[in-house]
Amino acid sequence: MGIAVGGVDLLSEKAAMMRECLQKSETITDNVVTILGSFDHRLSALETAMRPTQIRTHSIRKAHENIDRTLKAAEVILAHFDQYRQAEAKILKGPHEDLENYLEAIDKLRSNIQFFGSKKGFKSSDGIVVHANNLLAKAISKLEDEFRQLLLSYSKPVEPERLFDCLPNSMRPSSPGHEGDPSGKNHHSESHNNNAEAVVYTPPALIPPRFLPLLHDLAQQMVEAGHQQPLLKIYRDARSHVLEESLQKLGVEKLNKDDVQKLQWEILEAKIGNWIHFMRIAVKLLFAGERKVCDQIFEGFDSLSEQCFAEVTTNSVSMLLSFGEAIAKSKRSPEKLFVLLDMYEIMQELHSEIETLFKGKACSAIREAATSLTKRLAQTAQETFGDFEEAVEKDATKTAVTDGTVHPLTSYVINYVKFLFDYQSTLKQLFQEFEGGEDSSQLASVTVRIMQALQTNLDGKSKQYKDLALTHLFLMNNIHYIVRSVRRSEAKDLLGDDWVQRHRRIVQQHANQYKRNAWAKILQCLSIQGLTSSGGGSGTAGGDGGTGSSSGASRAIVKDRFKSFNIMFEELHQKQSQWTVPDTELRESLRLAVAEVLLPAYRSFVKRFGPLVESGKNPQKYIKYSAEDLDRMLGEFFEVVFGG
Repeated sequence: MGIAVGGVDLLSEKAAMMRECLQKSETITDNVVTILGSFDHRLSALETAMRPTQIRTHSIRKAHENIDRTLKAAEVILAHFDQYRQAEAKILKGPHEDLENYLEAIDKLRSNIQFFGSKKGFKSSDGIVVHANNLLAKAISKLEDEFRQLLLSYSKPVEPERLFDCLPNSMRPSSPGHEGDPSGKNHHSESHNNNAEAVVYTPPALIPPRFLPLLHDLAQQMVEAGHQQPLLKIYRDARSHVLEESLQKLGVEKLNKDDVQKLQWEILEAKIGNWIHFMRIAVKLLFAGERKVCDQIFEGFDSLSEQCFAEVTTNSVSMLLSFGEAIAKSKRSPEKLFVLLDMYEIMQELHSEIETLFKGKACSAIREAATSLTKRLAQTAQETFGDFEEAVEKDATKTAVTDGTVHPLTSYVINYVKFLFDYQSTLKQLFQEFEGGEDSSQLASVTVRIMQALQTNLDGKSKQYKDLALTHLFLMNNIHYIVRSVRRSEAKDLLGDDWVQRHRRIVQQHANQYKRNAWAKILQCLSIQGLTSSGGGSGTAGGDGGTGSSSGASRAIVKDRFKSFNIMFEELHQKQSQWTVPDTELRESLRLAVAEVLLPAYRSFVKRFGPLVESGKNPQKYIKYSAEDLDRMLGEFFEVVFGG
């Protein structure tokens, strides 16, 4: 019990002590709060006292920053002023001494104009911009002069020899000063020879390549300054006459229809052949070279490049095409067909290159002019073709072919037809353009019509002969010439074996008609009909070979027969030795055909009735010729050969 009371007292004592400690702690806390409150008040007062100082410090910092920016801006402006002065000094010196630095100065001047133009708050900016623009205008004007001077200095006409060196080897003239094959036919054949060596054209450098970048830089400055029109005029004036002069040195002439009509055919034909050659050189070398120059100088300015190229080449193209137009519009004649086809061929050959070189809207008139000429040449060739067919049928030349040989019209027409086959691909284009249909059948049809027209004309000409034998000899010769020529040419495949065989039979028919008309009458002299005396009977005086009439024939009638035979044969010999069978094989076969009929009949007649004459006076007066003599004399028939 006593222990329990003592424990309670101890706990009470401790609790009292704890209460006392808590009270002290609370008192301390209150004191600390009071102290902190005092600090806060003091700090607020300090902050209030320092705020004006902070504001002044911030203002000072901002002012420093503004000063820095202003100094930097001033430095930039001063730098641009310095650049301006340097650019002005270089520009005032001119471009001759150092063109590269001159161009650099213009670029800097443009940069300055842009810089000061953007500084609207800067008092002097407007004045500087005006002054700089004036200076830039002077600089560009000097550039124009420099561009003109450089272009004129290096724009020289191209000598023909230099152009010939740019041609493929096979097309170069064989001798100096010779413009090319006047006929143009060697070029025609080469253009159709797919197996020929590669044909390479190398356009000449019309301006030294090392100057082209510089000319490009000058042109670029002028374009950027808005001086396209002055630039165009300078380029056109410098280059246009140089191109024309190059063509004139080559031999190109500007001829109109009246000029062409006055020229003799041989001269005109040579000029056409040269024109074909000139067209190749102009398009593949001169115009191609000019296009290259334009593209490099005006690189990046396509429309300007095309405009310059069009204006530079217009006169030169016109000079070339005007001759073609004059030929196409001139009076049509058969001999012009082949040169028209040659001209049409070269225009077709150059078509894709013309379209490529003269691309764009600016060159549209040139492209249209070239296309127009091509169509006009095709149209004129087609009309000339039709004229030829009609002219063959209606040819009324009175050229006398007294010897019955091949008529000039026949050889002319056959050569004409042969030449046609050199132009099969060209004619194919013509037929497709104007008539439609398959080309080989069209060419066959035209050839058949021409042959028929020729035969119709020959039939008419054969009627001029009074001697029917000569009529048939003439037709035999001419149709044989036609058949032989067809068999030896490409026309054989086109016309076919049936045509050839049919006309060979016609030749044989005329040969038979010749024999009948020339020899029937003389063969009557060797006939036994009418030789028997009026007394008739089959007996003969003198038996077998006596002095009486052979087989009852009258000596007087036999003599008369021999006499008539001699006269007629001599007339035939005199006449037909002046006639002509130009083909050796035909001539020999015709002589043989006559000999095979005449000589056996003569031998038989002489053997049977010769003794009647030989037993009388002057037998040689009647039997003047042996069969061998006749054979030799037949060998002299048809010997006046003028061709074949």
